[in-house]
Amino acid sequence: MPRKVDHDERRNRLAEAAWRIIRREGLEAASVRNVAKEAGMSLGSLRHYFASQSDLLTFSMRLVSERGYSRIVGYQTTGNPRKDVEYLIGELMPLDEERRAEAEVWLAFVGRAVTDPGIQSLKQEVHDGLYLGFRQMMEYLTAEQVLRRGLDLELEIKVLHGLVDGLVLHHVIHPEQVTPEDIVKLVSYHLDRLLD
Repeated sequence: MPRKVDHDERRNRLAEAAWRIIRREGLEAASVRNVAKEAGMSLGSLRHYFASQSDLLTFSMRLVSERGYSRIVGYQTTGNPRKDVEYLIGELMPLDEERRAEAEVWLAFVGRAVTDPGIQSLKQEVHDGLYLGFRQMMEYLTAEQVLRRGLDLELEIKVLHGLVDGLVLHHVIHPEQVTPEDIVKLVSYHLDRLLD
């Protein structure tokens, strides 16, 4: 009896192989041939799942986003709004090897999005989703009546989004200067300024 193939698992395996190449050698090295070799698959098998390098890279980029989203979507609030928001922000930050890999790959894709319209639209979709997430966090803090009064909510949403993006970027570029511990402290410092 033939073995049943898990197509989602194969696609994810190929995307993860692309991530490893991107982290080691850069985005330009993530050709379909190199990714197939890295994944231990034939080029024909890869082409069964992805017709082009652009399809493979788009899927790989989307997988980064989906992994982050899956970590936060099922989160149940604890009744402590500050801890809830710190947890949710932490799931978007490179605080461990898995999230650091996602951050490195994501930043490589963001650079590519300047010239690749397919990736550019996905980058915008993810950006908008993150912005909505930060809005929901701030609205949650407001509803729980722990946000300092008189704050400009729209401005604070943008500041939080910029802080998270900036910390991710600085950690990836200078991990020895912006450590995971620094990230946690800076997020906590920022929340101290926002909360009563």
